[in-house]
Parts: sequence; structure tokens; C-alpha cells
Amino acid sequence: MRIDGHTRLAAVVATPIKHSISPFIHNYAFDKTGVNGVYVAWDIPEIDLEETLKNVKRYDMWGVNISMPYKQSVIPFMDELTDAAQLIGAVNTVIHRDGKLIGHNTDGIGFFRSLSTFADFDVKGKVMTILGGGGAATALIAQAALNGASCINIFNQSAFLEETREKAQALSQKTGVVIEVYPIENLMLVQEKVMESDLFVNATSVGMDGKSMIIGEDFVFPENIMVADVIYQPFETPFLKLARSHDLKAINGLGMLLFQAAAAFEEWTGKEMPTDEIWQALEEKYQG
Repeated sequence: MRIDGHTRLAAVVATPIKHSISPFIHNYAFDKTGVNGVYVAWDIPEIDLEETLKNVKRYDMWGVNISMPYKQSVIPFMDELTDAAQLIGAVNTVIHRDGKLIGHNTDGIGFFRSLSTFADFDVKGKVMTILGGGGAATALIAQAALNGASCINIFNQSAFLEETREKAQALSQKTGVVIEVYPIENLMLVQEKVMESDLFVNATSVGMDGKSMIIGEDFVFPENIMVADVIYQPFETPFLKLARSHDLKAINGLGMLLFQAAAAFEEWTGKEMPTDEIWQALEEKYQG
């Protein structure tokens, strides 16, 4: 990697963010593609967020990635929003193009590219059941709708059902996709809807401890259903382990992490990220 007077900067903005592996992914890509860029992590307080976004223009940066808790907070500082960012109501990628800051969201794009790459799965015309209604879930739901899913079943905590239903209704009206919202506490209903589904996703944090799982060990999976988890640490959650014990295809969140980064990199540079090489390095790091 060269650093000279022409080197352009990119960064991930959040707090906390020093643990991020995004610098590894993007700097690997800059090096292998020959693009003259460097990617760093900026841990900033919210009071500095507006000035930080101004600096993207001031220093002619490629752009920035946005992580929690700023995915909604940055929206007022954008000049434009892509369709994905508008539907999701959150930004994870800021593209600096023609003097403007364009808010985009590549989380859902990354998730479905991961399923396509590693499991040859396309959500178009399919039924998806998803556990969770937070930021990650919303990105996947919106992208599934944009990709032409036939029906999406959302299971979220009862305390947030009204808010989830409002978002689902707005998204359904914009895309024409049938989206239903149910209480996640009703495991019999989860079972019923999964039996009618082609894709079953855990988009909650349950399972990050390597022990917990929303569904029980006696849960019944329909034949050939695609199963996915947004979690990648641990590499195999109890949810994925259970699915694989039924000989089902089950994908963790590491591919989503890689491909959402790839989509951002390609928007910034116009170059394709060498995802095969980077995936091998990530798999070794996290599977070990």
C-alpha cells in the first residue's frame, strides 16, 4: 500500500469502533486493487457528527461507513438518500460524489449477496420469516422487499409491535410486498409461519453468548428451508447449529459483513473488491 500526496481517505464512524474489522477489509481491498486509499476507524462523540461529515467533503474523502449508534443520526447531514436508505430509514454508507454526500445502506445488499454466493439463494418470489425488528432486521426486510420477496413475516418483541407494524405498513405500501408483524413470544406462531417459509433469519442478538436461542431444540424445520443468522461471533450460533443438525443450509453473518463492505467499496471506487481472498482471511480469523 502506498501513501502519498494523492492518497484519499475513507473511514468508519461510530462509538465504540476501535474493535472494527472494517479497516482490515477495506485496506486489503485498496492494496489488492491498486486504488490509492487508506481506511481508518473514527470513534467520535455525537456532538462532533455534523463536523465529521463536513470533513468528508473538506478532505475530499471517498466516503465513510456509519455504524451504531449513528445510522439514523447522520440522515439530516446527507444531501441525498438512495432508495434503500430511504426505505430502511438508516444509513451505513456515505458516498462522496460530485460534491454531495449520498446516504446509502448496503447491509441488506450484503446479506442477500452472501446468501447468493454461499447458498445460491434468491429471495425473489420467496417467503421470508425473520426474528427481530431492530436496525439489522429492518435493513434485511427492506432489501427483501426491494428484491421481490412475495411475503415477509416479522416477529418482534410485543413492546415494539406497534412501531414495527407502522414501519412494515409503510414499506408494504411502497413496494407492494405483503409484510405481516407478529409477537416473537408466540413460538407456536413462529413455528407455523416458518413451515410456510423459504428463508428463516435470526436478526436478533440472541445467540451471541454461544448458548441462547429463541426457538427450542424441538423446533421443526421444513425441508430445504434456507436458514441464516446475522451474528458471526460465535462463528456457529446455537440457532445455526440446530439448523445444520437437520442437514439444512445455514449461513452466519460474516458474509453479510464482507459483502456490505464490498458494496460500499464499489460505490466509492468503481472497483470490485477481491472478496474471495478477503473471505478466506476472515474465515480463518473467526472460525479459529
